[in-house]
Amino acid sequence: MFFSPLLGTAMPRLNQLAGLQPAQTWSEKVNQAISNALDPFVNALSSVVFFAPKIGDVEIPLIVLWLLAGGIFFTVYLSFQQLRPSAHAHSRRLVKGMFSRHTDPGEVTSFQALATELSGTVGLGNIAGVAVAITLGGPGATLWIIIAGLIGMALKMAEATLGVKYREVAEDGTTSGGPMYYLQNGLAEQGKPLLGRILAIFFAIATVFGVTGAGNMFQSNQAAAQLVHITGGENGFLYGREWLIGVVFAIVAGVVILGGIQKIGAVTSKVVPFMAVLYLVMCLFVIIPNISQIPAAFEEIFEGAFTGHGIAGGVLGVMIVGLRRAAFSNAAGVGTAAMAHSAVKTRRPATEGFVAMWEPFVDSVLICTLTALTVIISGVWHNGENVEGVQLTASALSTAVSWFDIPLTIAVALFAFSTMLSYSYYGMKAVGYLFGGSRKAEQTYNIIYLILIVVGAAASLDTIINFSDAMFFLMSIPNLLGLYFLAGVVKREILGHREKVDAGVISEVEEHEATGIFSTGPDSDPTHVEIAHAETVAAFEAAAEARYDAENATNDASISDEITADRVAEAEAAAAMAVETAATARQIVIEADDHTGMLPDHAEVDALVSGHATESSINSDNEDDSESASEQQS
Repeated sequence: MFFSPLLGTAMPRLNQLAGLQPAQTWSEKVNQAISNALDPFVNALSSVVFFAPKIGDVEIPLIVLWLLAGGIFFTVYLSFQQLRPSAHAHSRRLVKGMFSRHTDPGEVTSFQALATELSGTVGLGNIAGVAVAITLGGPGATLWIIIAGLIGMALKMAEATLGVKYREVAEDGTTSGGPMYYLQNGLAEQGKPLLGRILAIFFAIATVFGVTGAGNMFQSNQAAAQLVHITGGENGFLYGREWLIGVVFAIVAGVVILGGIQKIGAVTSKVVPFMAVLYLVMCLFVIIPNISQIPAAFEEIFEGAFTGHGIAGGVLGVMIVGLRRAAFSNAAGVGTAAMAHSAVKTRRPATEGFVAMWEPFVDSVLICTLTALTVIISGVWHNGENVEGVQLTASALSTAVSWFDIPLTIAVALFAFSTMLSYSYYGMKAVGYLFGGSRKAEQTYNIIYLILIVVGAAASLDTIINFSDAMFFLMSIPNLLGLYFLAGVVKREILGHREKVDAGVISEVEEHEATGIFSTGPDSDPTHVEIAHAETVAAFEAAAEARYDAENATNDASISDEITADRVAEAEAAAAMAVETAATARQIVIEADDHTGMLPDHAEVDALVSGHATESSINSDNEDDSESASEQQS
């Protein structure tokens, strides 16, 4: 999403001969006016965000080092979880929904959240970005992209875990989560409410501007440019009518976006696998016939990575090119994964950490490696062809099948469309946070977002997109600060979850209760009795987990008395919640209609909501109701 198209209006032959400049189009006039007004500010902002001091001949962007340092820290701090085979096996079961019930609080499945986040990262960065990296840094840049992807897995794990941990669940079941919430609520727990609030607002503002330009205008602009090129360029029907492409994108995207995260998750869970398989097949058409060249290609990758032969800046130059492309591609540390996974149906924050860790792997390890092998094996990167980015990848694919520019265009359009969907959700949740959860504000943002898809297709608006890029990476400043402050919470959730799974304290749910991959459960809403049963089971599961933590703390001499006391208090509170939930559930079963499972309008007991037993936001909202219920039970 960070590779601007080579757009522009071709000069007519007569004007070329006469040495005249063609009249500016309206889009060029708008672009020029915006540039004149905002360029000084945007250039100053970009120079700060992307500040890159020189070491020798190599510029080293500090924002890339900031993200890399975060990945290295959490990789070590979480005991290299993303590299452990046991964690891989467990995460695959989590993706299949084997540990989550369809009655759990949340709106989408783990796989749908995974697809939503991947739809925002897998795209032009994989097609064009890797080709650019190889052009600038040689094949060796590929290895550093892979390494950065493996390190970034730990950052996504931390983000998604905190996204679920500190999310807020409304009584209607809708969720609100992301860095805004763990910055505000997580830091408040540590006695830093003002700092948390400031960082949360900073992050939300950066998100609104960051995802708006990069997620709609740039994507529609790139897709329109590719569609115009494939349909005849200047002589094609779409030339000069790019706005039509934007209108089509806006209409189709609007149908999905206005349906909320459930609709977005349902669509991306279908589109992302399809476009990934489509791109995989195209790459394999180049790789398989030349399979004997794969060892030589990997030799070039490793040799280039550690020698930097023929590349400006040598090894350091190759490393920075690779790390930069990986950071721009997988967005680990920016915070978007926390928003996507906060909407998942689950009661255990760590489950989404283990799911989200796959995102940089798919993005920067699998798909980027496919692109790199395709470009390297085809040989187009050093054949002197005056092309780069998408065109270089297209040239590599055309060495196998001459008409592969058509499916590549389809892939680019799908990548752009899916990015529009996920980024709209991120921007909407940020606006919701800034305006106190206002649905009107969120819907207004969605409408503006869709209009800008049309504007972006018709006009490049380079200054706006450059501003958006700077704001997008500015999101990583407050987000990573929050991750560092809450690192202890992340470690306890991740390692504690693995320990409880291994000990049998946490087990798979019954198959008929599991969320699965694509569906969050039955089409009809659960009855009051079904929710009461699910909440009772969840409450006693939470109590068992809390008791396990308390017993471990009590038996471990290395744990301080203060922490042990906290664990014991948590276990007692969880046990009390389980007893209270069971008592309420029993009353619900007594008063509910035997046929419908629903409470009558004037029942003496209030219905339980999904998440009552485990979601702190629901518990705090219903504190008065809980006290009233306890009095009735007495």
